[in-house]
Amino acid sequence: MTLRKINNIASLGMAVIGLVLVPPLRAFQTEDTTKAVAKKLKKSATDTTSKVGSSDTSATNNPVEKTKGVNSSTGTVKKAKSAPANTVSESEISAAKASGKVWVNTESGVYHKSGQWYGATKQGKFMTEQEAKQAGYRTAKTK
Repeated sequence: MTLRKINNIASLGMAVIGLVLVPPLRAFQTEDTTKAVAKKLKKSATDTTSKVGSSDTSATNNPVEKTKGVNSSTGTVKKAKSAPANTVSESEISAAKASGKVWVNTESGVYHKSGQWYGATKQGKFMTEQEAKQAGYRTAKTK
């Protein structure tokens, strides 16, 4: 075998490697960099959301979920329980308390005599405790 034939075989081998092996490697590299860029964007968006969420938005009636912290290993944000959504006015709440009515959360099937969720769940209505029991609602568990 001459040196020329060996050189041709080597060149052919390099060409095959270049055509067969390199494109999948480049695709894998592109996929990895895409994931890294997406992760950076997600972290940036989380940081921006945290900054926006910390601003004073108490003028609105909608609750703002406050972040407890960011898990650095996964980049996820833990959220605190949201504040109750006031669906009725304070005057309606005080009138219902004065007349001895309970607040029935029609979604969960429980009623509240007082406390944080009295008049403040997304779906609910005022009724007497007797009416609530007859309708099949139960008393809310207290801590």
